[in-house]
Amino acid sequence: MGKKREEQERQEQIDFEISRVKLPRGKQCIGFLDQRLGASRMRVKCLDGKTRICRIPGRLKRKLWLREGDVILVEPWVLGGDEKGDIIFKYRTSQVDWLRKKGYIKEVSSAEEF
Repeated sequence: MGKKREEQERQEQIDFEISRVKLPRGKQCIGFLDQRLGASRMRVKCLDGKTRICRIPGRLKRKLWLREGDVILVEPWVLGGDEKGDIIFKYRTSQVDWLRKKGYIKEVSSAEEF
């Protein structure tokens, strides 16, 4: 009985994560972390076809841990929006699967073409 209950709790947690997927608003876009540059700066390939140097804002520095290949939400800067931006959110694997099913993210191979 213990294992079934653990599986149900795990499935409920996944369903909760999926129901709370953060979608891009306004000028925000989804991107793939390409390279970590140091000093909380990263090179991100965004789905709008642009490569930006993004940073993690101070309020998220200790909370947000990123690796290459992670799917993230980027908010471009008002000044220099094509070149720079802030990383707002990191998507979990279940959330990335949901985004793929709904068509927000195309296959990873097509995203690597940028």
